[in-house]
Amino acid sequence: MSQTDITLTCAPCCWGVDDVTNPHLPAWETVLDQAAAAGFGGLELGPYGYMPLDVTVLTEALDRRGLSIVAGTIFDDLVSPANRDNLLRQTDDICALIAALPKPATHRGQRFPAPYLTVMDCGHDERDYAAGHSDRAPRLDAGAWEGMMANIRAIATRAADHGPRAVVHPHAGGYIEFADELDRVAADIPADLAGLCLDTGHMAYSGMDPLETLRRYWDRVDYLHFKDIDPAIYDRILSERIRFFDACARGVMCPIGRGTIDYPAIRRLLSELGYGGYITIEQERDPQNDGSILADLSASRAFLRHTGF
Repeated sequence: MSQTDITLTCAPCCWGVDDVTNPHLPAWETVLDQAAAAGFGGLELGPYGYMPLDVTVLTEALDRRGLSIVAGTIFDDLVSPANRDNLLRQTDDICALIAALPKPATHRGQRFPAPYLTVMDCGHDERDYAAGHSDRAPRLDAGAWEGMMANIRAIATRAADHGPRAVVHPHAGGYIEFADELDRVAADIPADLAGLCLDTGHMAYSGMDPLETLRRYWDRVDYLHFKDIDPAIYDRILSERIRFFDACARGVMCPIGRGTIDYPAIRRLLSELGYGGYITIEQERDPQNDGSILADLSASRAFLRHTGF
């Protein structure tokens, strides 16, 4: 596998953009400017409502900077049946937009073309405060789990109607986080309907080994996210009762290459398995901690290039 088989991209969460109601978010144009300045080939759309849903406006902004949108995101309550209409409205709006934007290039080894729709659960205090703690995190009962699976299947079906491939993303603080839940998702969501977006940082944060997990679910992995974890901060926050994004605001996610995750080993595994396509770097943070964003992104990208990505 050559470097040309992979394009490194980033996401607005690297600027602290996770909650569109946060008054401290940077302008979306700033995110595009800095993504291009750091040398990335594209980026994700970010949370629903952050970037404009106007195809003409966004296409012109991307073209001017040499960028493309490789994925949209649903980050919402996937459990509640009452949230179905909201989830499908977001699916329609996001997928109609990303399907109409200029298409990202397709690489050798890429299972499905970009853009993707990453689908993540969030919004449950009882799980958010147990992020990273499989032993104390409550699990859904059979009925509630099936309700979540029904919502995911509905999202994936609607996304496919527009064109984008839905990929389920296990996320710290949601009801799809730990190894047993990932196993259930892989069993309950058909491969022809949706794939997986596995995230090295979320896997490590939640107690899974990224290398073992990537190998175990490789036939379902369509898209990848990369993070790294500061071991000293991680050890401290695991001893506290803290929400996942509050841990991120404390700096638990660090530039890639400065944390605990073995990226040279991941590079060797991806070469062995023949992965081609997009890898999105994410370093969640508090948007008010914006002084090192460009330096951190450049450091992560430089380390990964040096490692062979």
